[in-house]
Amino acid sequence: MGAYYLDWLNLFFRWFHVIAGVAWIGASFYFVWLDLSLRKPPQWKTDKGISGDLWAVHGGGFYEIAKYKLEPEQMPKTLHWFKWEAYTTWLTGMAMLSIVYYANATAYLIDPSKVAFGSSVGAISTSLLFLFGSYFIYEVIVRSHLGKNSLIFSSIIFILLIIACWGSYQLFSDRASFIHIGAILGTVMAGNVFFGIMPAQRALVDCVRRGEKPGKEVADLALQAKNRSLMNNYFTLPLIFIMISNHYPMMYAHAHGWLVLVFVCIITAIVRHYFNQKHLDNHKPRYLVIPAVLTVLLIIWMRPEPIEPLPVATAAVAAETTLDSVPPDNVPPTTESAVASSAVSTDAVSDEAVSNESVTADVVPVTASADDAMMNVVHTRCSTCHAAQPTQQGFAAPPAGIILQTPADIKMHKAKIITAVQTGYMPLANLTQLTDEERQQMVAYASGL
Repeated sequence: MGAYYLDWLNLFFRWFHVIAGVAWIGASFYFVWLDLSLRKPPQWKTDKGISGDLWAVHGGGFYEIAKYKLEPEQMPKTLHWFKWEAYTTWLTGMAMLSIVYYANATAYLIDPSKVAFGSSVGAISTSLLFLFGSYFIYEVIVRSHLGKNSLIFSSIIFILLIIACWGSYQLFSDRASFIHIGAILGTVMAGNVFFGIMPAQRALVDCVRRGEKPGKEVADLALQAKNRSLMNNYFTLPLIFIMISNHYPMMYAHAHGWLVLVFVCIITAIVRHYFNQKHLDNHKPRYLVIPAVLTVLLIIWMRPEPIEPLPVATAAVAAETTLDSVPPDNVPPTTESAVASSAVSTDAVSDEAVSNESVTADVVPVTASADDAMMNVVHTRCSTCHAAQPTQQGFAAPPAGIILQTPADIKMHKAKIITAVQTGYMPLANLTQLTDEERQQMVAYASGL
């Protein structure tokens, strides 16, 4: 029942996370475009302290937009601040991280084949340390002298991002690794707003209200805010990709998923740079050609090995091999035990499996069919979640509504099974310890149906 309510909480926060994220990213894109699209105003506007203006038409009307170099002639009565879009996105994102990856740490956060955390508490503590430790390092750099040089600052952050991508894959499940990098980017972006951009804006507004000219301290805050805003600008597209990455296991479940993530960050950042230049009327097609070429190379590099269907002639061999992977306390089945097992799994034993005229059930063991052997693997490794009533903690219903209890079920969902098993997406975090050999056999078996 607890999983049922967690699903509702996930739905609630995901909805508000998307709304807040769209509002934040939309405002970010708009102001980047606006700032880069401003043009030199007429002299009478320059005399009033306006550094750039823009005319636009939308919704059946004309808009005149002006940006002051420092302060307006008079402080307006109503001043709109853009901050809650960022704060709400981060808060709802952290809520989702807690609901999905912390409340169900054994299912989504932990991969025992990487780090065998003693408990969920240990894994969650490591996750929080990884997330906020990364942000602390960023904050130290951005406040130092290195943060005043945009080129050096950007280069250092990029190198640290690569290290973070690699480190996340050493600690957490593949899916959680992608999300942790997204959480780091989101935390950095929200932190830039809270600790850098907003203080600079408040200092400027306070000076205007007091009728004072901004001094060196305000200028330093403004420079730091500019560099923070630059980071947010280039982090936006990688963050959008990571936000939807859990729908694409071929990306995060790749054998070198951390490197895939690095390439995606590079590709999307270059695309963002193209639009930044375009807003300045610098049309440089190479900033679209380069990411396009990199994307094609990434697709070629990530392509999976071709699938070879399981030959009918080797079905018996495959069955014996699969049975060898069953835990030691399971012995090769006799006719009686095979019938009992098939009754539990609702898979009827083939009439041709045993000839009653030539053997007796008491003394002669038989070889299970390929179906029986594969269903034994499915029931052990898959059906804890993919059952009408899952027994795995954290699942109120079978993922994606897929139930796997008979060979007919496998045939019905074989396309999804092949993709999920081949990419390593399933079982989630390899909870049930599906071996590489079993994985290959399941793909071959399903592709032959």
